[in-house]
Amino acid sequence: MIGSRTWWRGRSLQARITVLAAMITLACLLGLAMLAAANLEPLLIDSVDNELSAALGPASSAVSAGRPPSDDAPVILRVLDIAGTPVDGGAPTGLSPGDVRTLKAGQPVSDGGARWLGTVVSTPDGTQRLVVTGAGLVGFTAAVHFAGLWLILVASVGALVAGLATWLVVRLVLRPVARMRGTVRALPPGARLPLPDSQDELRALAEEFNALLVRQEEANQRLRRFTGDAAHELRSPVASIRVQAEVAVTNPDPELAQETLSDILAEAERLSGLLDGLLSLARSDAGEVPPAEPVELVSEVRAAVVRLPAGSPETRVSNAVPQAWASAAHSEVELVLDNLLRNACRYARGQIVVSVLASRSTVRVVVDDDGPGIAPEHREKVFDRFYRVADDRARSSGGSGLGLAMVAETVRRRGGNVFVGESPDGGARFQITWRSAG
Repeated sequence: MIGSRTWWRGRSLQARITVLAAMITLACLLGLAMLAAANLEPLLIDSVDNELSAALGPASSAVSAGRPPSDDAPVILRVLDIAGTPVDGGAPTGLSPGDVRTLKAGQPVSDGGARWLGTVVSTPDGTQRLVVTGAGLVGFTAAVHFAGLWLILVASVGALVAGLATWLVVRLVLRPVARMRGTVRALPPGARLPLPDSQDELRALAEEFNALLVRQEEANQRLRRFTGDAAHELRSPVASIRVQAEVAVTNPDPELAQETLSDILAEAERLSGLLDGLLSLARSDAGEVPPAEPVELVSEVRAAVVRLPAGSPETRVSNAVPQAWASAAHSEVELVLDNLLRNACRYARGQIVVSVLASRSTVRVVVDDDGPGIAPEHREKVFDRFYRVADDRARSSGGSGLGLAMVAETVRRRGGNVFVGESPDGGARFQITWRSAG
């Protein structure tokens, strides 16, 4: 069964459509042929009965008037007595007593390869006579049989013709698709499929394929840009670690070596954080999303504040609600809060305020700092990967440009959104919105 299904799927679309059309046509025609064959015999019998009845009427009238039936009728006309014995001087009819009783009742009978119909009439002298008409049925059964075979043959030929016509029509219809396939093979980079003049499915297919090419080129550009930025960012800490290690090896001073090892440790931690960020973004691009569950944001915010490194600016939690439940994962919430707070610590002059707000359908976390803020022309780009404001690169404490990108990606894949604006203290305000789990 599986092998035949695999074989069927391996056939061309033209062949499958042709086979299906031929099979459906054959089934319909065979059904009609069987129906016609089943009704052919009753139809012929009814025709004979109608002809016998048409001849029986004048013959009965003639016998009732005392005249013999007409000899020019196209059927057999006989006059019998009530017992079935001929009284017209002809040979015996061969009708049995049962057939005679049936004929006297006005019902037709088939006997000896003939069809009979009769009626009882009274002659002028009061004698009752049985007037019967008959017609031969020689070859009737064979005719019905061969008619059925011919109907089946005609149905088979009709299905074959339908299959051939379907093959030609499908071939004609698919010819533009074949031309489009050849165009796609020869399509140079950056080019698009020419759109057909007709407003049909082929034009819609070409439009969708061109849109796919646009998305693919955009994805390739993002991948090349991401790869280049990642290589650039990885080169910096690796080169720094190498230089510091060479200094430690060539300089035997223990104090300088210890200081160099501290710098190497800091660069290694930076490199580790960069790799973690790249791994997180790669998992997100691959569609790996942990299952959502209710997460209490107020307690998560307090825990994120506790995790801030020593020497961070004063961070205050301002809650408008005692509890706020978001539909997310604990690991996602920790990643978002840690990156937002560390970003705020990098730029805040002295204070950070974190607020948790809730409504019926959403919950929000708002992080305000009193730093220099973000210029409006940079606010749409700060969530891009490896994007940093120009003067940030000159800061020794500048990040890798992945933290806010991970925040945006993590929140958006849960159906939330991110927003950056200006805080009341003049710094930056980052607002994260999740769907409520309540």
